[in-house]
Amino acid sequence: MSSSEAFVQFKNVQKSYDGETLVVKNLNLDIQEGEFLTMLGPSGSGKTTCLLMLAGFETATHGEIILNGKPINNVPPHKRNIGMVFQNYALFPHMTVKENLAFPLKVRKLPNSEIESKIKRALGMVQLEGFQNRRPMQLSGGQQQRVAVARALVFEPSLVLMDEPLGALDKQLREQMQYEIKHIHENLGVTIVYVTHDQSEALTMSNRIAVFNDGIIQQLASPEQLYEAPENAFVAQFIGENNTLRGKVSDMNGTTCKVTLENGQSVDALAVNVDSVGAETSISLRPERVFVNPKKNSCKNLVEAQVLELIYLGDHIRSRVNVCGHDDFIIKVPNSADHAQLKPGDSVQVGWHVEDARALDMHAAQSKPAQYGIHYAVREPFKE
Repeated sequence: MSSSEAFVQFKNVQKSYDGETLVVKNLNLDIQEGEFLTMLGPSGSGKTTCLLMLAGFETATHGEIILNGKPINNVPPHKRNIGMVFQNYALFPHMTVKENLAFPLKVRKLPNSEIESKIKRALGMVQLEGFQNRRPMQLSGGQQQRVAVARALVFEPSLVLMDEPLGALDKQLREQMQYEIKHIHENLGVTIVYVTHDQSEALTMSNRIAVFNDGIIQQLASPEQLYEAPENAFVAQFIGENNTLRGKVSDMNGTTCKVTLENGQSVDALAVNVDSVGAETSISLRPERVFVNPKKNSCKNLVEAQVLELIYLGDHIRSRVNVCGHDDFIIKVPNSADHAQLKPGDSVQVGWHVEDARALDMHAAQSKPAQYGIHYAVREPFKE
C-alpha cells in the first residue's frame, strides 16, 4: 500500500437486502491508518451494515471494499485479521478470561510462550491483571466489556471494529469505558472503526465522525467541525442541542444572507446551504451561543423573547423561551449573578452573532436526508 492510499476504502459500495431498497447508497469512504473513525446515525441509517460488510459478515451488493491495498469482498471474515467487539460481549461463558483471550491466538497456531506474553500484555491494556482465572459470569458488565476489548486486541490486528460496544452499560460505566478505549487507541495506534447512535460517545472518542442518514453520509468531519459547522440541517439537529428558526432568504451578501422568519422578523446568518434569494431555509443556532440581554451593540441579531421555563443544571441554567413564535427555543444561560434574577414570564431581549447562525437546507430540517455529499475522502495521511 502506498503512503497516499487510505488503509480502508469503500468504493461505490451499495447494499440491498431485498434487491429493491438500498440500505447503503453508493458509499465512498476513505479511512486512514491509525484513525479512530465513528459511524454515527439513527437506527436504520446504514452504519451497522457498513461495519458488517467491512467485517465480512455481509456482502456488498455493488462496489468494492479494500483493506491495506487489497480487495476483500471475497475474503471470508476469519481471514481478514480484524478484531471485533460487540454490544453483547460474545464471550465464551464456559471459558476463563485467559482461555477467552487465548482462543484467537490458538486459532492462529501461535506457540504457547507467545500466547502467554500476549495475554499478559492485553490484560495490562485493560487493567485486568489478576482476573485471568475468572469466568465471564464472575465479572461485572464493565469488566466483561474490557475482556471483549482485550480479546479483540490480543492478536494485534491492524483493524478493530466495534459495534455499539458500550450500549449495555450504565451511564457512569459507559463514560469510563469511552475514555479507556480512547486511551488504548492513543497508546496502540490501531485503526478503529466504531458504530454508535450515541452522539456524545462519538464526540468523545473519535478523530472523525461519519454521520449517516438513509444510507448516505451526510457529513464527514472532526467532532469539533461537526458541532461548530454542520453542513446541513440533519447534522445540526442530530449532533448536540440545536435551535431551528425557519424562513426565506430575502437578501444575499457574499458569505452571509438575510432571512425573513415565519413571524416576519428579519435576521442575518451565514449562507451555508442556501444559494439564492427566495430559498426556504432553516437557521441552526446552538443554545450556548445565544445571549440574554446582551450588551448594547454586541450582537447584530436582537429579538424580543419571553422566558417560559428555567431548569437549574449547576454550571448553567437551561432556559426555554418564546422567540419569534417558537416556544421550544433553548438558551444555556451561565450560572452567574448577572442572570440570577431571571424568572418565568419575564420579557427579555436575546441576541446572537451572525457567524453563529447557519442558514441551512429546509428539507433535512423536516427529517428528510440530504442528497449531496456522497463522496468524502481525506487527501492527507492521518496524523495524531
